[in-house]
Amino acid sequence: MSSIVNALYELKYNPFEYGAYLASFYKAMDESENNLLLAPLIIPLCSHPFFSLKLNSANINSSIFTIFNGETRIKTERDIEKYGSFNLKAQQNKIVHKELLYDLQERIDGFQTLTEQCIQYCLINDWLSVNEQNLSLHACNGSSSEFLSQKSAKMLGSVLSGHSVVDIYAYLGVKPR
Repeated sequence: MSSIVNALYELKYNPFEYGAYLASFYKAMDESENNLLLAPLIIPLCSHPFFSLKLNSANINSSIFTIFNGETRIKTERDIEKYGSFNLKAQQNKIVHKELLYDLQERIDGFQTLTEQCIQYCLINDWLSVNEQNLSLHACNGSSSEFLSQKSAKMLGSVLSGHSVVDIYAYLGVKPR
């Protein structure tokens, strides 16, 4: 039975699927020192059911504060359908985003191997390259194969641009490993 579960997990979470998330993130991200340390955040945040919705609906005015610290008010039936699975308590008409980050450190640890495999896959396909002096990744312009751009990862890169790695980790309440 566990082999079936493992096979389904491997089918859903594989580097061929999530490599495009890393490539999209670093294509949208401004080059900064130590941005390689942001790689473990990409898959846990972009695969999170709530934050993937928030990132996909983000716009140019969105920031790290509005996405990860704001509140989403539940006003209509459509909102209830969209966000109903996020354990709304009786008579609660809002979702506090910061409360949904409670398991982020566990998610980061759980996706660590997948993140490493995705980085290798992106390097092999020339979607990303490493600057060893800055400990940073950046998107390659002339890659031989194309990837399907992932909007949630692209918006995450835009939202996190301009912030230092230390500030991002401190704001999200997790520790780099």
